[in-house]
Parts: sequence; C-alpha cells; structure tokens
Amino acid sequence: MIVALLNQKGGVGKTTLALHLAGRWAGKGRRVLVVDADPQGSALDWSEQRASLGHPRLFGVLGLPRETLHRELPAIAADVDHVIVDGAPRIAGVARSALLAADVVIVPATPSPLDGWASAEMLRLLDEARVFRPDLIARMVLNRCATRTVIARETAEAMAGQEPPVLAARIGQRVIFAEAAATGQLAHELDPGSLAAAEIAALAAEVEGFKR
Repeated sequence: MIVALLNQKGGVGKTTLALHLAGRWAGKGRRVLVVDADPQGSALDWSEQRASLGHPRLFGVLGLPRETLHRELPAIAADVDHVIVDGAPRIAGVARSALLAADVVIVPATPSPLDGWASAEMLRLLDEARVFRPDLIARMVLNRCATRTVIARETAEAMAGQEPPVLAARIGQRVIFAEAAATGQLAHELDPGSLAAAEIAALAAEVEGFKR
C-alpha cells in the first residue's frame, strides 16, 4: 500500500506522522519504506541522526523529491508492504505525482480556525487526481491537537460531511514527539505506554484498514 501524507500548507506535522506510522507498522512486522519527497529532507535527517546515535534500523528512508513519483513508486512498493510518502509543502508538481501513485492520501491539519482544514490548492489537486484515479482514498487527520480543549472536537464536528472525511484517530500536541525528533527515535521507544504511542497505534490501524 502506498500512503501519501500531503498538504500544501507547511508545519502540519507530515514528517512526524510519516515516521511514526512507519515505526508502528515496522513494529508489527511490516516491511516499510519512507520516501522523503520534501527537498528539505527532514525524514532523511531523522534517519541519519538515528544511525549516528547507534539506534537500530527500523525501516528504510529514501530521498526522492521528484515529480516522477507516479512512475517510480509502483516498482519500489513491489518489494515492501507499505510505502509512506512524506510530501513537500508548496510544491504542486511533487504532490500531483504522489497523488497519482498513492492508494491512500492522508491530509494532516491542525485544529485551528486560522489554519483551515486544508489549503484550497490541496483540495484542487485532489479533485484533479480523481479524474484519473476515481478510486483514490483521501482522508484528513487532526494533528497537534491541544490537550484539555474542545477545539479538536468542535473542528471534527464542523468537518463532518465535508470532503475529504476526517479520520476518527487524532494526534495530540505532545512534547514527546519533539524529543523523539531530536534523538532519532520514536514516541513508543521513549515511552511505550505514552498517550502519543497509543494515538499513533490507533491512526496506523485506521489507515491500514484501507488496504485492499
């Protein structure tokens, strides 16, 4: 299954979710590859940090910030169970290519009235892709939800019935994600019993449920 995390907005947590989904699936015995399609290379940086600190390799990370993903990813996906594309913000060509290759598109968004559910550009790109891929599955996920607030619930209620639908799983704004990024690790490695680990597990199970 090829899963693309895309949003033309930056700062919504695509890389964090991509790496944590990969780690969860790898921990379940899946063969997983993360494709870093962002020229900034944050997923690659995390992988290099992990290796430099001597942490065991959980999954591969490949840098591929090109507009030819739709031609290259099917062959890459043939050798693994899941490919996770960490998309780049504001690069429409790469997003278009990822949309043409993906089985499932996840659009992370923060529950903020200033952020909106997704950029108009992202929704337009989804509409374009569905001309060629009418069976493309697209979902939104609320990420970086502040604790002890009702805004995430109110946002989810406001999104009900909109396109793309919102996933049931939500990811909180948690310090452990920043700690994991700094140390080349994942939340479940730092604290297996953390709320962050449980939220990622719920998200991974929901997304994997789309596998054909």
